Amino acid sequence: MNSHENPKDVGILAMEIYFPNQYVEQSELEEFDGVSKGKYTIGLGQHKMGFCNDREDIHSLCLTVVKRLLEKNKIDYKQIGRLEVGTETIIDKSKSVKSVLMQLFEPSKDTDIVGIDTTNACYGGTAALFNAVCWVQSQFWDGRYAIAVAGDVAVYPPGPARPTGGAGAIAILIGPNAPLTFNRVQSSHMVNAYDFYKPDLSSEFPTVDGKISIQCYLSALDACFKRHSEKEGRPDVSFNDFDFFCFHAPYCKLVQKSFARLCFNDYVFHVKNGNENADSKYPDLVPFKHLELEETYFNRELEQAAVKCSKAAFETKTLPSLMLASAVGNMYTPSLYGGLVSLLVNTGADSLLGKRIGMFSYGSGLASTMFSLHVSKEKEKIEKLLVPLNDVPSRLEARSAVPPAEFTAILKAKEDAYNKAPYQPVDSLDTLTPGTYYLLEVDSKYRRTYARLP
Repeated sequence: MNSHENPKDVGILAMEIYFPNQYVEQSELEEFDGVSKGKYTIGLGQHKMGFCNDREDIHSLCLTVVKRLLEKNKIDYKQIGRLEVGTETIIDKSKSVKSVLMQLFEPSKDTDIVGIDTTNACYGGTAALFNAVCWVQSQFWDGRYAIAVAGDVAVYPPGPARPTGGAGAIAILIGPNAPLTFNRVQSSHMVNAYDFYKPDLSSEFPTVDGKISIQCYLSALDACFKRHSEKEGRPDVSFNDFDFFCFHAPYCKLVQKSFARLCFNDYVFHVKNGNENADSKYPDLVPFKHLELEETYFNRELEQAAVKCSKAAFETKTLPSLMLASAVGNMYTPSLYGGLVSLLVNTGADSLLGKRIGMFSYGSGLASTMFSLHVSKEKEKIEKLLVPLNDVPSRLEARSAVPPAEFTAILKAKEDAYNKAPYQPVDSLDTLTPGTYYLLEVDSKYRRTYARLP
C-alpha cells in the first residue's frame, strides 16, 4: 500500500462474485406452475434462477466470496482495515454477518477491523460500499484496504413472486489508485413506503405489494435522475453522458422499462429547458410531452413508445449488464453489482477505457441513489480488475439444473426447518463447488458452525 496521506483515485480495485451451483430453468418452472408459456421468460425476462439448499445460508455465501476475493487477488489478511456487509437476509437479530466473517482473520490474528452490517432491503450493499469508500477518503484511514460485501438469499412463497428470487454474494475491494473511481455527484431519494418488507420474523418470506413496488422503484428513478441532472449543474446535461448504465434488477424486464423511462426523463428535462432538438431526438415521445411524470407509472402506451425509441441504446448501454440477473435471478443487495460484473466481463478492457458507468441502486422501504463510476484510461489497471472475473461465464455454465419439483421440495424443506435448533443439514455436499463454505450444524443454542470444501 502507498502512504495514506491524501489517497488519490479511491475506488474499486477488485471484485469477486459467488452464486449457488444449482438453478431451476424458468421455462420449466412456467410449465410446473401451470402459467402461460413465456410468463417468466418473456414477461419477466428471466431464464434461470439460482437457489440455496440447506447447506448454504447468508453466512456461508459471504464467507465463500470474501475468501475467494482475497485468494484470487493475493491480498494479505493483515491488509484489510474495514469490512462492511450489506444484507437483508437476517438470521440473527443481534449478531452481524460481519462478526461471522471475522473467523477468516483468526489465523492472521487481525482483529483490528472496523465495520458491521447495514440493512435496508436491496440498498444495504450500496450503503456498505459508500461506507467503505468514505473511510478510505477520511481522516480515520490507516492505509489498509476496505472490503464491502453484499449478499442475500432471495426466496418467495409459491406463487407469482417466486420466479423473481435468486441468491448470491459479492465482495468489493476498495482502495486508492483504482481502475473504477467514484464521480463526486450522487443523488438520493429516500421516503417511507411499504412496497416490500419483512415484518414476520417467523418467516423468511417478504410481504410485497407488486403494483406499489413498481411505482416506488420508478418514482425513485425519476427523482434521482432529476436531482442528478441538477447537481451536475449544466444546462446541457443528458442521459447520453453515461456510456453504460447498470440498474438494480428485481427482474430483467423492469430494467429495460427503467432504461426507457430514463430516456423519457431525459426528453422531459430537455423539453422543459427549451431544447429545440428534444422532439427530433425522441420523436416517439412527442405525444406524451405534456404529461406529468407522476401520471405515467402505468401508462402502457408511453412505456411501449419509450422502450421502442430506446431499444438500440439499451442494447449497447445496459443489456450487457444483465447476464447474471437473467441467469441467477434477483440477488437483492448484490444485484446492482452483479450487473457491474456482467458489464465488465461482457465489454472487455478496450471498450471500457475512460468510460462512465451510471449506477442506480434501489431498496424497498425505500432508499435509492444514482451515482456513476469512471473507468481508468490505463489498460493495465482494467485488465488487472477483469482477469479474476473472467471465469464468471464458465461458472454459470458449469452449474447443475434441478427439476422444478425437486426445487420446490428443497424450498419447502428449508421453510419447514426455518429457525429450527438444533438442526443438522441433510442436503448433499456434492451440489457444492470446491472452495465453498457450507453449514455443518446449528446446535441447541442456535450457534452455527461452518466448514470449507477442499
